[in-house]
Amino acid sequence: MVTWMTTLRDRLPSGGGLRDEDWAGRHRLLTVLLAVLMVILTVFGALQGDPAVPALLLTDGLVLPALAAAVRLPSRRMRSVSVALGFTVACGGFVSLSGGLTEAHFTFFIAVGALALYRDWAPFGAFLVATTLHHGVFGTLVSDHTYDHDSAVAHPLIWAALHGGAVLLAAGFQVVSWSLAESEEKRAQENLQESQAQLSVAFDETPVPMAMIAPDGVLLRTNAAYREWLRLPNELPAGFALTDLPLRAVDDSAAQLFQGLVEETEPVTVTHRYQRTDDGSMIWVQIHSTGLYDRQGRLQLIFVHCLDVTAVRDHEAELRRQVRHDSLTGLLSRKAFENDLTALLAGSAEPVSVIYLDVDRFKSVNDGSGHHTGDDVLRSLAVRLSRVVPPGALVARLGGDEFVVALPGPAGTGLRVADGILDALAEPLPVGDGELPISVSLGVTTAFGGGAAAADEVVLAADTAMYAAKRAGGNRVQVYTDDLRVPVQERIAAETRLRQALAADPRRTLPLWFQPVVSTVTGRIIGAEALVRMLTPEGDILGPGHFIGAAEETGLIVPLGEHVLRSAIDHLLHWSDRLGYVSVNVSPRQLAEPDFVPMVAGILSALPHFDPARLVLEITETALLSSTVDVSERLAALKQLGVRIALDDFGTGYSSLTWLKSLPADIVKLDRSFVAGLAEDQRKSSIISAVLWLARSLGMSTIAEGVEEFADWSALQAAGCPAVQGFFFSKPLPGAEFDEMLRAGKMIAPNGAVHLHETTGSVLAG
Repeated sequence: MVTWMTTLRDRLPSGGGLRDEDWAGRHRLLTVLLAVLMVILTVFGALQGDPAVPALLLTDGLVLPALAAAVRLPSRRMRSVSVALGFTVACGGFVSLSGGLTEAHFTFFIAVGALALYRDWAPFGAFLVATTLHHGVFGTLVSDHTYDHDSAVAHPLIWAALHGGAVLLAAGFQVVSWSLAESEEKRAQENLQESQAQLSVAFDETPVPMAMIAPDGVLLRTNAAYREWLRLPNELPAGFALTDLPLRAVDDSAAQLFQGLVEETEPVTVTHRYQRTDDGSMIWVQIHSTGLYDRQGRLQLIFVHCLDVTAVRDHEAELRRQVRHDSLTGLLSRKAFENDLTALLAGSAEPVSVIYLDVDRFKSVNDGSGHHTGDDVLRSLAVRLSRVVPPGALVARLGGDEFVVALPGPAGTGLRVADGILDALAEPLPVGDGELPISVSLGVTTAFGGGAAAADEVVLAADTAMYAAKRAGGNRVQVYTDDLRVPVQERIAAETRLRQALAADPRRTLPLWFQPVVSTVTGRIIGAEALVRMLTPEGDILGPGHFIGAAEETGLIVPLGEHVLRSAIDHLLHWSDRLGYVSVNVSPRQLAEPDFVPMVAGILSALPHFDPARLVLEITETALLSSTVDVSERLAALKQLGVRIALDDFGTGYSSLTWLKSLPADIVKLDRSFVAGLAEDQRKSSIISAVLWLARSLGMSTIAEGVEEFADWSALQAAGCPAVQGFFFSKPLPGAEFDEMLRAGKMIAPNGAVHLHETTGSVLAG
């Protein structure tokens, strides 16, 4: 019995589970409905005439107190029971006023459904009990006003039970619906609680600082990450608000942020800077906020999550600084300088001077002392440069060892500042633990406003002037004039032609011509000097003077020299035993390249049957003086490969005899200045005899260059010079024509008879 009752109780709805606001809405509806029913009954009763007055007065007299109790009583249950009793009275009054009409009893069934809205057993049960009592009591006392058929009048209690049972059955379906609704709501509540638990865990455990804030700024809830980020206690005091946080807004927009979030109806993402009041540090905070609103659109709370983006902002600032500043020296970068110069030219009422600076022979610093020392030089130069120029001047490193300064001021300002820079750099720069002297070339120009194009033109003009200063020997200032642009344009054109020639087929676009070296003993060709030429797209042949300078300045001499070396060896292999050797000029830039010796070694290693002694590398005294490497060591490495070394243009330097004694040379080539007019100049004859004696004593051979007269040939032959070279025998010839010359045999007969080659105009033996 107990088990059955417990099971039934568990299956019945518990009731009374409505929230206050939901219950209040339903109670208000039913109270108003009861009042409307009373008005309708009053009108209906009045229309029935005097016989209905007693029943009407009784009905209104009981419904009015029920309405008053529904409004005035303190508890929810008492007020709902009052409404239920009022409905019972109203339904009974309607039945009475209808003369017990059966259809009038339907109102009880309607009232059952209405009162089920309370979802509470008290009003529901009160109505069922009151309905049964009404049918039993009034059915007995005034049966003709309760039922309209004889059986009910005769047996009112039976029909009261029947009516009560019918109402109870109708109520049963309401109870079932009520129970099902409670079950569904319970499941929904459980799901909601589970979701809330999950959200709570997600909120509390997420590493992103989060908070829920009331519209008045009070913190309703914070997660652990938020408290840890702001170093707050785990339990915040009641009423803890945003104003209590250890943060101070840096700008006004951040101070007014929360008011803006309250007024904003859409999600907001903003970033502001704050100062922590606990340690004084500055932080950047990215705030994402979303307002939560009720059904009436009233703001309930603001949900925010905060990201400390200080590291990101600092990184972005560093990137912007790197974009605007050179990473090595801290000066402006090229791009930043171009932008600032454009703005300066556009906004300055005064002329703007631009000074272009390049370190002289900076490559020798890198090659001789290492790139680390070179970087130290650039940093030290940047510091001194920044100290010399006036405040507000733009100072930038454009790249490599090139710097530029721009400053407004009257005409002459640029030259005055450039002279000051030159004077300041006369003192050695502090580099590492010591000092290093440097010199610079400076170009100066002055502009008088313009746009972006003007900025490019101004820098180009200063660059042009700087190159003119460098070509004049360096360590000087050159002011730009229009005349300076011509050689620069020619250099650019030469560089362009050379790059195009190297990019095409160099064997065709950069062919080798050969000038013979003739033995004074046999008159035969014993060797040749390879000289490069350029074939232009128009079919013109250009001598080395048109492009070697540009090759030296740009570094293209390195690939050009390799091409000449490979091509010369290929020609020598083609001529086989018809030519003893071929000589190739080596520039200072080539000699300074660390890969030069390995490159030569690689070429020779690919030719196992080639005698390296048939290759002669010619080094000028100028190259020896300007080289940035240990020349003796570099030449010794080349000698170990088996190649021979020739000292070219001997006698043009101030230390010729010193080089002759210290270098591992095999051949000395006398400069043409000693050969021209030799037959008539006894002093030249004496010098040449001395050089020939010294060379023989050092185990070296000698070649006299620039022989153009038969008398000079005879004098050299008489002096015992073993070999000669010059226009007297032949100008440099293309490979095919030189091949014909080799086939012709002797150049000069022992008796001195000469004649010209029919096709080349060269002197051939008779």
